[in-house]
Amino acid sequence: MVNLTLSTPAGGSLSIQNPIKFSSCNFLAPTALLFNKRKSFFLTAQNANGTKNLSFEVKSQYFVPQEQQHHQKQPQKFSSFDSPSQSQPGQLPPRIYVGYSVYKGKAALTVEPRPPEFLPLDSGAFKVSKEGYVLLQFAPSSGVRQYDWSRKQVFSLSVTEIGNLISLGAKDSCEFFHDPFKGKSDEGRVRKVLKVEPLPDGSGHFFNLSVQNKLINLDESIYIPITKAEFAVFISAFNYILPYLLGWHTFANSIKPEAESRANAKSGVEYEWNR
Repeated sequence: MVNLTLSTPAGGSLSIQNPIKFSSCNFLAPTALLFNKRKSFFLTAQNANGTKNLSFEVKSQYFVPQEQQHHQKQPQKFSSFDSPSQSQPGQLPPRIYVGYSVYKGKAALTVEPRPPEFLPLDSGAFKVSKEGYVLLQFAPSSGVRQYDWSRKQVFSLSVTEIGNLISLGAKDSCEFFHDPFKGKSDEGRVRKVLKVEPLPDGSGHFFNLSVQNKLINLDESIYIPITKAEFAVFISAFNYILPYLLGWHTFANSIKPEAESRANAKSGVEYEWNR
């Protein structure tokens, strides 16, 4: 049995048992919802004299659902190649995974982009808190056309390192050094070196990843030749994805000429050429 007691403006009360319909003009009201405005409700009740429809208004402030409380107290981090402004409140954009793989006799190499992360500001805007990167995954061969991905070694290319590869000529080489524990107590215990060198016959480049891990007593080197065509795919993909890794696409998508015109007129920004 459900009992509802409503207070009337005259100071009396109206008691209703077993309402058969309860609805709101704005939403279906759960028991744990914040009413921060005046809401109108409609109640259908059954009594001995028949069915009666009543309407009343509620203005109250109770408690917020747990999910809403969680998102209000903790800043959200958005990690996607989509603009964070396109996502619904409390929801992260769907993740899309893409990559390009090269398979050779002694190893396989997979190249995958990883998106930047955004933090919401009090003003309602967003800022890039962490730039994206490109993840290289090297897997040694375990047989004919088989690769042991449980023994894979990874190397994350920053946007600057990607720029080095993009500018690499046919006869140029480059080398990157990473220490995952730099600035921490285990600094120097893990050493990763990625070398990209031209092949002797000029047919492409040689990717060699050396990993020394004193924490698990590991010393391994995985190398794979990359043809000119495969390297061209790398460079084309890098050129395309680089602005997205910086998060600049979100800025471009947020530009609205009419809004920017009004904002610039009000802000009184001093431009370089006005000085």
